[in-house]
Formats: sequence, C-alpha cells, structure tokens
Amino acid sequence: MKRSQQDSPVSTEKRSSKKVKVEGTADMEGWTKVEKRRHKKEKKLEEKNGATQARFMYANTEIVKRNHAIGIEDVRDLVLHLMGDASCPNFVKINDFTLIKKVVTILVPGLTPELLNLPPLPTIATANPNIPLSIPLPTAESPSALPIIASTYSHACPTRAPGDQYRMHSILTAFFQSPITQAELKKRAAANSQRTRDKDPAQYTLTLEQMVENEYPIPSYMAEVFQKPDDSWIETPQETPLALLDVKPQRKVYCVDCEMCMTEDGKELTRVCLLEYYSGVVVYDQLVKPSKPVLDYLTKWSGITAAQLSPVTTTLAQVQAHVLKLLSPPPSNPFSTGSSAPTPYLTPILIGHSLESDLKALKLCHPLCIDTALLYHHPRGRPLKPGLAWLTRKWCGREIQTRGEGGHDPEEDARACLDLVQKKVDAGPGFGEYKTDYESIFERLGRGPRKPRSAVVDTGNPSVMHGSKATTAIGCKDDGEVVKGMVDAIPSHDFVFGRFMALASLLGWSAPKNDQTANAPPPLPTATVAPPPPASVVENTIKELNTQLTTIRSSLPPRTALIILSGHSDPRKMALLNARRMAFENSVKGGVGGGVMLGVGTEAEQKSPESELRWSAQDARDLEEAVELARRGLLFLGVV
Repeated sequence: MKRSQQDSPVSTEKRSSKKVKVEGTADMEGWTKVEKRRHKKEKKLEEKNGATQARFMYANTEIVKRNHAIGIEDVRDLVLHLMGDASCPNFVKINDFTLIKKVVTILVPGLTPELLNLPPLPTIATANPNIPLSIPLPTAESPSALPIIASTYSHACPTRAPGDQYRMHSILTAFFQSPITQAELKKRAAANSQRTRDKDPAQYTLTLEQMVENEYPIPSYMAEVFQKPDDSWIETPQETPLALLDVKPQRKVYCVDCEMCMTEDGKELTRVCLLEYYSGVVVYDQLVKPSKPVLDYLTKWSGITAAQLSPVTTTLAQVQAHVLKLLSPPPSNPFSTGSSAPTPYLTPILIGHSLESDLKALKLCHPLCIDTALLYHHPRGRPLKPGLAWLTRKWCGREIQTRGEGGHDPEEDARACLDLVQKKVDAGPGFGEYKTDYESIFERLGRGPRKPRSAVVDTGNPSVMHGSKATTAIGCKDDGEVVKGMVDAIPSHDFVFGRFMALASLLGWSAPKNDQTANAPPPLPTATVAPPPPASVVENTIKELNTQLTTIRSSLPPRTALIILSGHSDPRKMALLNARRMAFENSVKGGVGGGVMLGVGTEAEQKSPESELRWSAQDARDLEEAVELARRGLLFLGVV
C-alpha cells in the first residue's frame, strides 16, 4: 500500500539533508553526506522488503507433466530449499524465497477433502486429478469444519505418500530423510578410500557418535553418556595403550547373537552364542535361566521352549563372568620374577546384527563393535536397517531363519554376521552399499550456509526417532502439549516440525503397537473396517484442532512459511487386506495348511470354508486400489 504524503518521512529527510550539507564544513559535510545516504538506503530497503511479501504459486504446467501427484519428498525438498542450499522443486514457484525467515511444518493425518468442502478428485480421463483444488470460503449455507484452513490458504494440492503396489511407506521417513548430495558422496568416498585393504575388520568398528546415535551401552571410560540402570551391569576393561606394548598382539574378534524371552521385567537373556571370527569355531553357547518367571518364551523368534529351559540353572551373572573372561586381558603370572610391565592386551571386537540389543541383554558395555545392520545399506536407505535374513540371502547367497515356528538359531545368525563382515573385508568398503544413500535433513541443513536451528515436536519420544538429529526434540503426551511445545520453540528456532495425531487416532487411522500384535490372529476373510465414531465426538475434535492451528498461526512472526500436510488418507482397508495377504503367504511358506489361492468366481472359492486363509486375484486388485486411496493426501502452502 502506498503511504500518504504526511505519513512519509522521506521528504523531511531530504530537506534536512540538504540543509546540513550547506551549513556544514567540508569535513563534516562529507561525513554527513555518507551517513545520510546510508540511512536513506537502509530505509528504502526496509520499506521495499515490508511492501514485498513472499508468495507460493503452484506451477500447474509442471504438475500436469507428472504421472502422479507431488510426493512427500517434494515437500521435503521445498523445506531444504527454503532453509538450506537445495534447488526449488518444480511444482511450486516462490517470488523471493529469501524473504522467508522461518519454516513451520505441521503434519495432520485425518484432514480429508470432505472436511474442507472440497470437490472430489476428477475421475474422467480429460481432467488431471493432481492439479491444486481451490478452497471455497466458508458461508452460512456451507460452513467449513476448519475455518483456519479456509481463511489462510487458497488452494489444497493433492499429494501422494511413498509406497509400492502393496503397502504405504512411512511419511516421516520420506520427509526427514534426504538423498545424500554428490559433494557429500565424494567426501565419503574419499574417506572410504583411506581405509586399508589389509583384511583387518577393525576398520569397520562403530565410531562413538554412531554408538550414541544407535543407543549402544557405552563404557564409562569412553564417554559419560550411558547410565548403567543397576549394579548388575558390567563393562569390558580398558585396553593397554599401544605405546606401552613392545609387540602388538593380534586383536581377537568374536561374533555374538543372543535370544531373549519375555518376563515380568521385560525381555531377558535365555541363550548366548559366540563364534571366533578367524576360525569360525563356537567358543561359547549357553542357555540362561531368567531371574523372573517367563511370561512368553517367544519361541517363534527365540527358538526357546519351556522344555529346553526347565533344567537350566546357569544365571546371567555366570554368563557375564564367562564372556568377560573372553574379553579381558590374560591374568598375570604370579610366579613371574621379571619387571612389572603391563600385560599385552587389545580389546576384542564384537560383531553382531543390531548388536546394541545383544549387549543390553548381556548387560554389557563394550567399546569396539561392528554392526552388520549399519555396515550394509537398506534398499530404501537410512535410517531403515536391513534384516539379517535378507542380507544373508542378498550378499551371501543362502537362506537362514527358515525354521518357521521353530524360531531362530543363534549360532546360525552369528555365523551369518561373520560371513557378512568377511565379505565386506574381502570386497572393500563399497561392497553392500547402494548408489543412492540417505541422511537426515538436519545433517543436510547443518552443512548449508544458514545452518538453521531446528525443532521436532511430537508425541512419544522423537529424540530417538525422526528428531534425533534436530537441534531440539520435544516429546509430548498429546496434541495440547504439541501446541505448547511448538509455540515455545518457534521464537528460538528457524525450522519447526509438529504432528497432531488426535484426529487420526479418533478415526481409527492409527493404533498403538504392542507386543501382542505379532501374536494376534489374522483378520477373517469377512473382516471389515470399523464404523466411524459418533459425529458429535468428531466435531469436537475438529473444533479443538482448529483452535490449536489458530494458536500456532497467531504465534508466528512475519515472513514465516506455514506448511500443513495430511500425509495420507484412510489406511484401514489397506491394513486389513495386507494382514490377510501376509497371513496367507506365511501359511503357504510355513506349510501350516489352510492357505487357498483362488481365482475370481471359481467354484473352489464358493466351496472354501470361511475358517481357511484365502487370497484371490480379486483380493489383490482390491489391495492395490486400497493402497492408492490410502496414499492420497493434501498439502497447504502459505506465508504469514
């Protein structure tokens, strides 16, 4: 808006400036002239910036060229563009992104087109369903359930969650994980090239940072970052400094795998197996009696049964003593008359898959660890960890963990870890890695020019999940605490992410996971999606959500990009069909019986009993359709 003449201070400044120049001395005139010009330049720049507002504009011509809606990874790249050094994704244009000082992103599963009175997506071949939809302003005849959305945004852009034909992948993983840049890949390749090729597995031990990030129990002499829960925990002795050793002995290496059962105190150790790396010989294999009564032997995974464990008397303390003897320096000779030189000792290396779980079961803090779950890449990138059975099949060419209900064999798993490390040592650092690797967006932002402060506010404990690399991670109990956490974090952080789950939980879109899920029976062929909750309850939840979003919006400083996305649609039908498909495949794979593959409308389908697990071609088509519907979401872009 153009200022009125009496409100503008510019003309007065010009007159006073000329008067000073005339009356001042030559020296003073020069200084006065420079200061006044600088002041006027800053004033004009401030007025220009105040008059110019950054705006998002959807590039419909680019969106039309796509075969599908914009993805969560596109929204991630937009945040990296605003806060870091990434290029702007082509689905959106920004008139001047440098005017944007902060970015606030809110994930709200449960937002549907029906809530916003949006028209349904077009289904005719001549209309593109991925074009942004105009949000109608609320009227008395058609009020909006979420007025904050209608009053803040003009359009809702359809999005598509990551996934494949049978499942939807994690929204949070797609948003918080970014492909590593070429510059960073070259840097890491240079670091890999410095690794020796002398067949020494020690070059693949985890760094202290990696151990902290993956919640390893760390010895106190390495860092004071792990508090032992009780006195039953032990730690490996510190090794002899190399400078004090006349002859460097060979470092011992052991592969370890543990099995656990469920007791009153949680999971407790029931079996441990150690192999010597160079010879492949089993040096220790022992069943362990838990300290508390067993509630569940977890036979499907542990392979342990009540009959096997009933005669066992070996305790955890006895196992710790034996393991610690393998990991400690040899005892000194009491009859030696020589000098008191230190006993040569190098700490052995432990190898395992997700080794932190085994160390916690042993209640052991160890400094040198190789983790095959981190040594090899997951096909979809970090922070996902590949399974041991998949890694062994992919890189060693053999099958493990094929005993079905008989559970795992710890010797077999430990030997698989041994083979995987030997493959890596023989083939070099690049073996088992994919060309496209991923990193946290917070690591990416930390290397950028702005180095923004970031915060993740979410229910649960985001500090051990997607918020582990953020400047600040705030765990909350409910959406009310999320609002408070975001309002408190916004003034001191440049990028803030929050997630509201109350609406999705009410609709039944999300369910808490528990240990009974794996043992639950598969859904019956006739299972259907549960009916929706009462309309009055949904209405109250939506009103509360509108108040919460309004509170956050009112707390934002000027030039803040406010991004809201729903992520996905109703996933319940997809989940039911997927559970049936997995149960059918497991029954066929395990040879349990009851699995019947059917065609559409066949006589076999009509005669098959309801109690049998069935999976037909029509079920497969229904699953693909349910997945596509579940992957639909909405995106709202705006600048406050």
